[in-house]
Amino acid sequence: METKILLENGTNELEVLEFVVDGNSYGINVAKIREIITYSPVTPVPNSHPSVEGIFMPRDAMITAIDLRNCLQRGQSQPGGLFIITSFNKLDIAFHVDAVIGIHRVSWVDIIKPGATVTSAEDGISTGIIKIDGKIIIILDFEKIITDINPETGLKVTEIEALGARENSEVPILIAEDSSLLRKLIIDSLRKAGYDNIIKAENGEEAWEYIVKCRDAGTLDKDVHLLITDIEMPLMDGHRLTKLVKSDDATKHIPVIIFSSLVNEEMKRKGEDLGADAQLSKPEIGNLVKVIDELLAK
Repeated sequence: METKILLENGTNELEVLEFVVDGNSYGINVAKIREIITYSPVTPVPNSHPSVEGIFMPRDAMITAIDLRNCLQRGQSQPGGLFIITSFNKLDIAFHVDAVIGIHRVSWVDIIKPGATVTSAEDGISTGIIKIDGKIIIILDFEKIITDINPETGLKVTEIEALGARENSEVPILIAEDSSLLRKLIIDSLRKAGYDNIIKAENGEEAWEYIVKCRDAGTLDKDVHLLITDIEMPLMDGHRLTKLVKSDDATKHIPVIIFSSLVNEEMKRKGEDLGADAQLSKPEIGNLVKVIDELLAK
């Protein structure tokens, strides 16, 4: 699925596909979608997770089908409906939904971060909420859903141990990541790799405000040596943040690493146009450390 939004740079917008499960509206970033197809029968996999419906082979490629109704604790889906085939974290997964409503183009500024009553870092599967024409659409955290089903698809923190003993470094690294759980995992991993001086931001806007504060105070070269940013974040996304950093003569020397589940060939071209120094998919935590080493060595 190709959309205009993928060809634009730093607009701080995204396109959300609205779909229905059990009468409720949910959303997914269109950038994660490969295609939408009519439901077809699947082959059950013995001893699999309860949310795994089975496997099927559209166009001779094996795809795992996930019962989204089961993930949302609303029973089991019946034959029918649609498969939304996604591609992120280097995985192709089909999600079984009842119906697709359409695509909404929205700004990250308009996405509300779920409160504690809706989600938490440990057990929530919502990354944001939008309200369109009086209707609430919950944007689901598909990375969290997949990681809960198969933890091996998440951050491979064991890769850090494979790096062996390393010297501690006080080089200041700024991280923009809206997921509390992922932010903690990334920070813990970097600290295990010897990087102890981590400044955390919950979204691109907070990270940019910190950079501007340091720039205006004349402490930027002391306080920010490298920026790691996710792409999908409320208020300001990682592409908009990268554009702001690389468009300012006072900040463009800061190395920017885009670390996101959305890093594919299309998004890599977009990141390169914005001036990102490196782009990695989220499971690659070991490679992230190696890239940090290389960029800081320069």
